[in-house]
Amino acid sequence: MRMMLGSQAQTVPFLSDVSAIITSSSSSSSASSSSSTAIPCLTRRRATIISPLVGVGVSSLLSLCSSHLQYPSCRPALAEQKPKDDLQQEEDRVVSIFQETSPSVVFIKDLEIAKSSKGSSGEAMPIEDKDAKVEGTGSGFIWDKFGHIVTNYHVIAKLATDQSGLQRCKVFLVDATGNSFVREGKIVGFDPANDLAVLKVDIDGHQVKPVVLGTSRDLRVGQSCFAIGNPFGYENTLTTGVVSGLGREIPSPNGRAIRGAIQTDAAINSGNSGGPLIDSFGHVVGVNTATFTRIGTGLSSGVNFAIPVDAVVRTVPYLIVYGTPYSNRF
Repeated sequence: MRMMLGSQAQTVPFLSDVSAIITSSSSSSSASSSSSTAIPCLTRRRATIISPLVGVGVSSLLSLCSSHLQYPSCRPALAEQKPKDDLQQEEDRVVSIFQETSPSVVFIKDLEIAKSSKGSSGEAMPIEDKDAKVEGTGSGFIWDKFGHIVTNYHVIAKLATDQSGLQRCKVFLVDATGNSFVREGKIVGFDPANDLAVLKVDIDGHQVKPVVLGTSRDLRVGQSCFAIGNPFGYENTLTTGVVSGLGREIPSPNGRAIRGAIQTDAAINSGNSGGPLIDSFGHVVGVNTATFTRIGTGLSSGVNFAIPVDAVVRTVPYLIVYGTPYSNRF
């Protein structure tokens, strides 16, 4: 390998040639010392050029190997470090979103208790799984520090329409310190037209962590989103995806259309209903509610829907205060 130094444009050998040059120079010097007087002048001049050559060659090699712009192969570890760091940061971000939000997500069991579980006065005895039949499961999230839980109406529809007094709702929660506890959920209000319902649980002795609400009006197709819920009874399951579409129309439990729904490819399966759809900041932007399934499988097709959180924010306060949506009050 050879390189040009400065404006002198003289050919300078690299380190592999230095030893040969020095040997050649030494032998030439020895031979020239017995020749004419003109020869020693050439020898001295050549020695002058060669003497700094070793230093120039070494410094050039060190300079080249320390420059990843000219010779990136000299530093392969550093060249690969940046993508690895980016991947680790992305993973850490998703892990952080889950850790911050999952304590606000609850697991809901729809139960039908045995008739023998009712006391003589008609009051229900404490719920025990061995005495109850699981009618269905779903998800929800903690709305406020008073124990209000937001979920889908279709998750608790049997309890809302129960005439026998045998339907119950069991809610599994985690408090702010990470301790799990179970409470019975009581219906506060529901809105079948928007597939929303509010439960209330007794949180005495526990401090719960409400979700952080975002907005759905600024959502864009392509941005990341995350769903946390309990598909098929597997608690605290995280799925990831993107916002696939906006302004969709889906059917509600009472047959009316829910407009403005969010479409996502984040997996939503049976048991995810009522759980939050979250953006990259950990803010709730929707309530997971429906999925198109392949006939005979019950599995998500990748076309899933959530009720936009702006509609939830308009509806839930009325359900908490009045038990019915605003539209039903007049």
